[in-house]
Amino acid sequence: MISWVYLVTVVVLVVVLTGVVRKLALRHELIDVPNPRSSHQLPTPRGGGLAIVAGTAAAWILAALSGHAAPDAVVVLLSAGLAVAAVGFIDDRAHVAARWRLLVHLVTACIVMVWTGGLGHLNLPGYVVELGWAGALLALLGIIWMTNLFNFMDGIDGIAGVEAATVALSAAVLLWQSGHTDQALQMSILGAASLGFLLWNWPPAKIFMGDVGSGFLGFVLGSMAIATHAHETLDIWIWLVLLGVFVVDATVTLIRRVARGERFYEAHRSHAYQHAARRFGSHKPVTLAVAAINAFWLLPIAV
Repeated sequence: MISWVYLVTVVVLVVVLTGVVRKLALRHELIDVPNPRSSHQLPTPRGGGLAIVAGTAAAWILAALSGHAAPDAVVVLLSAGLAVAAVGFIDDRAHVAARWRLLVHLVTACIVMVWTGGLGHLNLPGYVVELGWAGALLALLGIIWMTNLFNFMDGIDGIAGVEAATVALSAAVLLWQSGHTDQALQMSILGAASLGFLLWNWPPAKIFMGDVGSGFLGFVLGSMAIATHAHETLDIWIWLVLLGVFVVDATVTLIRRVARGERFYEAHRSHAYQHAARRFGSHKPVTLAVAAINAFWLLPIAV
């Protein structure tokens, strides 16, 4: 049984850590200044995702040491996830060329792929498709895509935190119901850490997540999707349902930009959630809508 006291402690820890990171960001002028492609209007400190990373890492290590989480899962996900967070933090402070970021994402995805074996099969109605080497390639691409997808979708106040919290906690419920309490605890911790950060990032945001947080969250969720599928505890289709809002918006937007011949790797304001935020004139209705869709539509479908 997951201890609510334990999870509340994680929330409080991340709330405190985010406040500390915000003060340091202001002191060292780590500020996100609005530009024509931004969805915000005021200069805001960034890098707050560092608190999510630190809080999650501390709680995962404690869970592994106390026998409530699998040590191999914690070692692999943290060693690779911290590398992704580190390159994201450097990028938040000073630009890192895309090729170097992608190299780190590729290496860390390879680590997870070796640990899990990749997507060995797909479960379809009535039969199972064996993927072989193609499963390893799909796993690599999937993790890299999720790592960057969260960065693409982290464009308005609260949206990435809401997505991470609802998806992680939904996965935790499903894993707990099926008896896989160690993985459920890991996902609960990630969800609790995201909730703690949301108290600072809720519209109007007092601090932004930054690449350090969005990259880490996307990497961990993508890696856990592959791991739970490989271990047959939570099928990959369930993860695609839970992550539907981000996966559909980011993927369709990317395809449309490529089809129009645009530089898809450049910052832009053409995601569906960005159009919605401009239509409503506020970030809050869109962020609340994502939370409602995930909790009241996608989670029941996943169940």
